[in-house]
Amino acid sequence: MRRPSLDGWVLRLAFVSVSVGMGYALRPFELGALPAAGLGFFVAMVVLLGELRLRHAEISGLVGGAAGIVLGLFASLLISLVVARTSVPESSKSFFEIAALLSLGYLGLLVGTRRGNELRQLARSQSAKATVGSAALQMKLLDTSVLIDGRIADICETHFLDGSLGVPRFVLHELQQVADSSDALRRQRGRRGLEILQRLQKMPGLDLHVLDDDVATAPTVDQKLVELAQRTGSKIVTNDFNLNKVARVQNIAVLNINELANALKPVVLPGEHMNVLILREGKEPTQGVAYLDDGTMVVVDGARRLINRTVDITVTSVHQTPAGKMIFGRLDEQRTDSGAVRAAAAAASASGTRPEVLNGGNGNGHANGHSQRPHRAEAAPASSMPPYPGVDPD
Repeated sequence: MRRPSLDGWVLRLAFVSVSVGMGYALRPFELGALPAAGLGFFVAMVVLLGELRLRHAEISGLVGGAAGIVLGLFASLLISLVVARTSVPESSKSFFEIAALLSLGYLGLLVGTRRGNELRQLARSQSAKATVGSAALQMKLLDTSVLIDGRIADICETHFLDGSLGVPRFVLHELQQVADSSDALRRQRGRRGLEILQRLQKMPGLDLHVLDDDVATAPTVDQKLVELAQRTGSKIVTNDFNLNKVARVQNIAVLNINELANALKPVVLPGEHMNVLILREGKEPTQGVAYLDDGTMVVVDGARRLINRTVDITVTSVHQTPAGKMIFGRLDEQRTDSGAVRAAAAAASASGTRPEVLNGGNGNGHANGHSQRPHRAEAAPASSMPPYPGVDPD
């Protein structure tokens, strides 16, 4: 590793020595020996500084800068030809020619360098789009939150996502930092994200890529993801609310997992009947709260006393909130009472207990406790009993 560095310094020293020697020997501008050698040393230092600056420049910037200088020099040549045909004094002509040469060359260098970098980014964007194939098969960039959430794996297994999936290297690095966190909950979430990523890699037919593209100018992962999506024309798959809003403001297509889940929830209309399990109390004194299988909250009026019981309700209204849908309903007393009687009868038949014991001595199964005929254990009035043959009732 030291050999190339030593050779480089030897070459630089030789270049400085040659430059100083040429100035001392040729003595330009009729300078003395020492000033001419100093001028040669100054030119050598300028060239070495330019070398240090160009060492970190990209090839696109160098090509653009060279093209800009050539265009600037050509423009200054045209100006010099025009000025040469005028009656301006020679000193003024020389001033205009030198000023045009320096200014247009400088402007061509700066503009060409910047435009060269933009052309490079455009070329990379076009190449990324070409690898995807078509607009319908654009690459989808996965966010850290959607990997930790885990539902993306189930969606991919159903083949609802087409095209290629991309995981940028900085997203993978952030996921690793979360998995290495000292907080137990964050560490568990990070490890689940890594497991989901491995699950995606093992899915047959799924085109998953780990992208090495980085955006050095963006400080956060979300900003890097937005810049990368703009550069490559990709979509962002996330369930982060803030990233969703920022990306859509900048006209970037976003696939939000939460919005997909809300869109797939069943449509419930007022007046429909539902059967739900009351799990906890509501905010109001008489309310009970239940949840559907998809997580939709159901607020039932009059169900506070029926916690941990399955009841029948009638939907009264449906409200859409930023977090999803909320269903409001009232208790259907008739359906709930009949359901309770059926449950009691089933429990009685399973245990062998007589129904009349469970129903307050009513053997016909009515919940109101009234009988339409006398019970077997009850005697009829004596006046209604027929006399036995041969026996005087008196």
